[in-house]
Amino acid sequence: MTPNNPSELLYVFGSFTILLLVAGFYCLVVTRSFLRAVIAIELLIKAVTLFFIAVGYITGKPALTQALVITVIVVEVVVVVIAGGIAISVFRKNDSLDITLLNKLKG
Repeated sequence: MTPNNPSELLYVFGSFTILLLVAGFYCLVVTRSFLRAVIAIELLIKAVTLFFIAVGYITGKPALTQALVITVIVVEVVVVVIAGGIAISVFRKNDSLDITLLNKLKG
């Protein structure tokens, strides 16, 4: 299916964006694993990125959209690196990545 007008494109991108948001929020609420929570946050960030791309295409401002998407990607990488460091620290301390054990980390 090739969208012929911007409203069809917004509908398709909007549908996938909402699907990614629902999947990300569901994963955040249900999971107890730290890595699954990081993956859920990644899904949420990808949904925001997809939304930015769709809105930039429809409004006709691709340069602004590219700048915003690159900024979101940089922030996403920083979040993943920090979360990876926290995950390593949690695993070294508890031998598990269970989120409920995060209160044992000190210092």
